[in-house]
Amino acid sequence: MHKRMEMPPQFDWNQARAFLATLESGSFSAAAKALGQSQPTLGRQVAALEESLGVTLFDRIGRSVVPTPAARALLPHAQAMGMAADLLSMGASGQSQATQGTVTLTAPDLLAVYLLPPLIAHLAEQAPNIDIGLVATNNLSDLTKREADIAIRLVRPTQPELTARLIGHGYGHLYASQRYFERRSKPVCVADLAEADFVSLYGDERFIAMCQQRGLPVTVERIKWYTDNGVALWELAKHGLGLCVMAEFIGECTAQMERVLPEIRPFEYPVWLVAHRELQNSRRMRLVFDLLADALSKHF
Repeated sequence: MHKRMEMPPQFDWNQARAFLATLESGSFSAAAKALGQSQPTLGRQVAALEESLGVTLFDRIGRSVVPTPAARALLPHAQAMGMAADLLSMGASGQSQATQGTVTLTAPDLLAVYLLPPLIAHLAEQAPNIDIGLVATNNLSDLTKREADIAIRLVRPTQPELTARLIGHGYGHLYASQRYFERRSKPVCVADLAEADFVSLYGDERFIAMCQQRGLPVTVERIKWYTDNGVALWELAKHGLGLCVMAEFIGECTAQMERVLPEIRPFEYPVWLVAHRELQNSRRMRLVFDLLADALSKHF
């Protein structure tokens, strides 16, 4: 008599996804929020996976959960499944030949506020059936995880799975408001910057390094305010709190702001248009990518 071969349990991706989200977030409530589910639903999915595998994946301690050794051993396999699911989704999107749907675009906040609205209006005229979602952030959205479809970046991408086009270069300069000149004084030579007040977008070290590369005597003591938001930076400078570096296309169009020491070498930055390679097979993505590239090239 042949011995019956035992079959491995059927694997449910929804259960695995619930397990992975819980492991990465540390609680059922945070995992449920990340997946857009209710906490009881997610808890049932994790419990079903534990029953299917015959192992305990989490020890419940109050509202938190602690992964067991079995959970930690399964983590790389669940992560591989998650990556495969992302690639499957992108592959399906990439094969779509429709010129309608949604394309999510991410860009630094200054570009999103001061440059992109008229370009998106132009896109709406050229491709009226495509909806654009705009994510304004100075963080690099992960295109491989579909946090966005297309990105405008000021640094060159390094991931091999991304495709990128260098649009051109932008230039920044030191600007200050008339209110600042009234409150302090207008610098007339580079040496005067040693006593000037500054507003920084990057924090102390990066901003000082940028200035020192140009021989500007900026010290940490002179950086009076800093922020991680470009729009807030510009408003702080407009209210006379200090000098700041701003993109030329913004600074030259703001009436109450004046370029300080125009002879200083500009702060140059590259402008890249980036997308995942899988999405380049999509007619919708290609259309938006090409329209954006053409529109941005007129500015940089």
